[in-house]
Amino acid sequence: MVNAGDGKHEHPTQALLDAMTLRRVRAQREDRPSTGMDLEGMHVVIVGDVLHSRVARSNVWLLNTLGARVTFVAPPTLLPVGMDHWPCEVSYDLDEVLAQRPDAVMMLRLQSERMNAAFFPSEQEYTRAWGLTPERVATLDAMDAPTVIMHPGPMNRGLEISSEAADSPRSTVLAQVANGVSVRMAVLFLLLSGDESTPSLSDN
Repeated sequence: MVNAGDGKHEHPTQALLDAMTLRRVRAQREDRPSTGMDLEGMHVVIVGDVLHSRVARSNVWLLNTLGARVTFVAPPTLLPVGMDHWPCEVSYDLDEVLAQRPDAVMMLRLQSERMNAAFFPSEQEYTRAWGLTPERVATLDAMDAPTVIMHPGPMNRGLEISSEAADSPRSTVLAQVANGVSVRMAVLFLLLSGDESTPSLSDN
């Protein structure tokens, strides 16, 4: 399925470009060619407004299918009902999960247009508990964690992600944008060509 903007339900091309980005991160880290199922064993943490996020929904299924371990971190009010059936772990403590030195942390945009003030006490409190602050980036650096920082955009700088995190050497945000162009061109080509024998998407 190619999504044409059905709100919070699906975003398959975003999941494809995120998987492509993670494949390249791992290939560069291990100095080896990228292969189709090489997310096996990677730990990806997805943080924030899961309740309203189509990115989170598509990513959990694709990343799990490719072998990654997925952990969601969010306040209880921003987690959907029925997550017992999702192939993921759930935590409410971002610092505890970051201490596990995950391979990637993906920050989700806080979609304030879809909510009211009842979801959390204040923006300041949200940032303190679930934002990727300069202090948390410094902690990752101090641990020499392999963690890359991802964000599907657009970003609320200073809310779910600090400028220090978004612009740090750990950030893959610009790579995600570039990979999104390639992935979406490939998807459109495969759909419009109607050729089922066309080779599968490659990031080479």
